[in-house]
Amino acid sequence: GCDSSLNLTSQKAADAVDGIFRSLRDIARVRMHMKQFHSIHNPGSNTHQASASYKPLLKQVVEEVCNPDRPDPVDIEHISSGLTDLLKTGFSMFMKVNRPHPGDHPLLIIFMVGGVSVSEVKMVKDLVATRKPGTQVIVLSSVLLTPHSAVELLFASDRLQPDARI
Repeated sequence: GCDSSLNLTSQKAADAVDGIFRSLRDIARVRMHMKQFHSIHNPGSNTHQASASYKPLLKQVVEEVCNPDRPDPVDIEHISSGLTDLLKTGFSMFMKVNRPHPGDHPLLIIFMVGGVSVSEVKMVKDLVATRKPGTQVIVLSSVLLTPHSAVELLFASDRLQPDARI
């Protein structure tokens, strides 16, 4: 709501900052029902506050997909695609049958709605190469984010059709 810095008032700045934090709280609220991917912040302990850390959601998801020790991902759902998978899913009601793990397939396709940055694509590529060598990964997105466009999206008035020029 401010076309130049000359028109900027402390009230307009406070309203903009409040809007950003409201957006961040809304994003956090959306993930509250998840068991594993509900937060990107680890606050650390009371005695070691300096051990607080940030772990991006995309990194958490890729680590879960590439983790062979977790046969049944908690927040990632497998959708049956073939007759064999459909039969496994049907028999799982009567017998203990493990669902297929998303990391079992040699091709991993990740689509990021809302945008992905170049550094996130590199992080995914490096994680998959380290944890699941031989797996091909394709990262798709609705837009390639730059630092400038990511900040513009925080100020966008309509998140579904942002007014940012990206």
